[in-house]
Amino acid sequence: MKLHSKVYFASDFHLGIPDYAGSLEREKSFVRWLDFIRQDAEAIYLLGDIFDFWFEYKSVVPKGYVRLLGKLAEITDSGIPIYLFRGNHDIWTFGYLEKEIGITLLRNPKKLTLGEKVFYLAHGDGLGKGDNGYKLLKKVFESRINQWLFRWLHPDIGAKIAQFSSDKSRYKDQAAKQKNGVRPVEQELLFQFSNELIGQQPDIDYLVFGHLHRPVRRWLSEKATLIILGDWMTEFSYAVFDGHQVYLKTFAP
Repeated sequence: MKLHSKVYFASDFHLGIPDYAGSLEREKSFVRWLDFIRQDAEAIYLLGDIFDFWFEYKSVVPKGYVRLLGKLAEITDSGIPIYLFRGNHDIWTFGYLEKEIGITLLRNPKKLTLGEKVFYLAHGDGLGKGDNGYKLLKKVFESRINQWLFRWLHPDIGAKIAQFSSDKSRYKDQAAKQKNGVRPVEQELLFQFSNELIGQQPDIDYLVFGHLHRPVRRWLSEKATLIILGDWMTEFSYAVFDGHQVYLKTFAP
């Protein structure tokens, strides 16, 4: 890493919900954050679910987000690389963001070295044992045949179907939290996966994920630390690596 440079991580913006006004406000906050961090950013990693729904047709992409897309292109044009992991809500990216915005799209978990630290990065959905129902659904979404069939729907119809599915899933999650409360992070599959991974790959220093929508920092061993980024719906949280340590921070929206 260059002297005084930093690497930034954020996830789960879910632009597009709950409505146009709310999404636009978060988008503007996102852009302000990008302007803030670009001053010393060596690289930016966006770990999924930037959009609540994203599907690229052959000649059509979802309406809106012009402030964000323009800012991302401006940053990559300036020479700062941006890496985007597909999340479970923006899984259908097929090249537009790479070609037009200049980002690097990552479809699978990534292990890499930053400075002298080893990182393991992913959105976080479907990792580890269990949650077989979701894993089956993810395979359905990733099927090229199903993607081809979905592309034949009019974009307005496709977006409505996706919105209904997303709302239904969110309502189910909220109902479960109201009934049972928020589970301790130690009970999450992602936490269990992380413990198993460092047992197999003890060289890892930091495991960084999104998906769970709450900022978490936990020691997993004397060497490894789990970082869950939170979100930009309620937390406005992100992580920064200064070449020595990873810090969780909050951006004033």
